[in-house]
Amino acid sequence: MTDSGTGTQRIACAVEYDGVRFRGWQRQRDHVRTVQAALEQALSAVADEPVRTVCAGRTDAGVHATGQVVHFDTHARRPEKAWVMGTNSHLPADVAVRWASPVPDEFHARFSVVERRYRYVIVEGMSRPALWRGRAAWSTARLSIERMREAARLLEGEHDFSAFRSAQCQAPNPVRTVHQVSVQRTGECALIDVRANAFLHNMVRIIAGTLMSVGSGERDPDWVARVLESRDRTAGAATAPARGLYFVGPVYPERFGLPPRPQPPWAGAAI
Repeated sequence: MTDSGTGTQRIACAVEYDGVRFRGWQRQRDHVRTVQAALEQALSAVADEPVRTVCAGRTDAGVHATGQVVHFDTHARRPEKAWVMGTNSHLPADVAVRWASPVPDEFHARFSVVERRYRYVIVEGMSRPALWRGRAAWSTARLSIERMREAARLLEGEHDFSAFRSAQCQAPNPVRTVHQVSVQRTGECALIDVRANAFLHNMVRIIAGTLMSVGSGERDPDWVARVLESRDRTAGAATAPARGLYFVGPVYPERFGLPPRPQPPWAGAAI
């Protein structure tokens, strides 16, 4: 757990945040409000030295996280409780550390991930929701969960997801393996859960927009297969709003012994 050459220790921690007022995860040169900048400032205060973090998956402006995982190296020696409670005392109210744990030097928050999980939340109803503002997409149509499930199955497996990534995506390879896309309804919400080895830029939001088009009756389920085969972003549906997307978190090999992943704080099956 300690690098004897430098005297540093690697710490992993889980972070949740409300993305409404953040310009995304990544620290930016123009000093806009980002989750990484807020977290590193708080961790540096506890460590009494500069701290730089590496995350499991960067999120865009307006996107939330319930189980983002980061790691950092530090010379400071603090109890796990101090990393959690002390850091939270320096953080704004819309971001919090859930747990912290020493990890081996071989652990890497990004490159040790074997699976990433996202949830997309849609509120249904004719009237505009107030309490879900900034935290869910809104559909005036009653979505057909069965049609969405039929379409979702076509996205599972290894595919070229060129039709499901933004024009700004810089990934050299558009092939990804989607382990599962599930759809469920709980109360007034439709939930789309996606598990994959990795994701392209805006991939989950495009999947959500595509399934919403099917669920509303605008498109047939088999249209999704044609979009996928086209490898053409313009052949698909609009990108769903960032406000409905939650990074549930990464999955790591059991050998690292990390604490259980925090579950989303709403009803519905855990993912």
